[in-house]
Amino acid sequence: MSLFQAFIAIIRRDLLLAFRRRAEMMNPLFFFIIVVSLFPLGVGAQPHLLQTIAPGIIWVSALLAAMLSLDGLFRSDFDDGSLEQILLSPHPTSVLILGKIFAHWLVTGLPLILVAPLLAEFLGMPGDALWVLIKTLLLGTPVLSLIGAIGVALTVGLRRGGMILSLLVLPLYVPVLIFASNAVEMASGGLPVDAQMNILAAILCLALVLAPLPASAALKMSMS
Repeated sequence: MSLFQAFIAIIRRDLLLAFRRRAEMMNPLFFFIIVVSLFPLGVGAQPHLLQTIAPGIIWVSALLAAMLSLDGLFRSDFDDGSLEQILLSPHPTSVLILGKIFAHWLVTGLPLILVAPLLAEFLGMPGDALWVLIKTLLLGTPVLSLIGAIGVALTVGLRRGGMILSLLVLPLYVPVLIFASNAVEMASGGLPVDAQMNILAAILCLALVLAPLPASAALKMSMS
């Protein structure tokens, strides 16, 4: 099997396993919808206020939903022993890990992007900002999965690593949250957002190149 075939096989396998556990797969999406929907109840039905804080609401909710799904990235493979087979594969471990991260994003990040426009309309976000929101989510949510994979790899061997995982990855998520929400906020005011979008694209490129290597190294340490 070639490296590309192994990469596709990892993605196909993880997607198949995810669809067999549909209820677990839908948890981050339901969490995202519920959190965004609760904000109007908490701050009051004030259209101007909701429109102002909508970028922060959606991005914080997306970040928390992504963190909710992180623990399952390697957990099932660790429990059933298939993670050892991945690490023993003759193919580069970082490439196979990248395939698992991509499958995780397809299952968790992509549904958030599809639902986000409806929630943005619910919060009264203007049309120009809506397209910027979708672009920031397309650039930012893969970064959440890539960075989160490093934290999951470090804590996969721990029985209760959820709290440690949050402490590890949450500070690394802050730059994505700042630039993404600021881009949507500036787009709402009719201001240019090229700088923020370029920074998000640069962060994504760096994460794609750098994250799989420490993630695979952390998995090897966790399994040793």
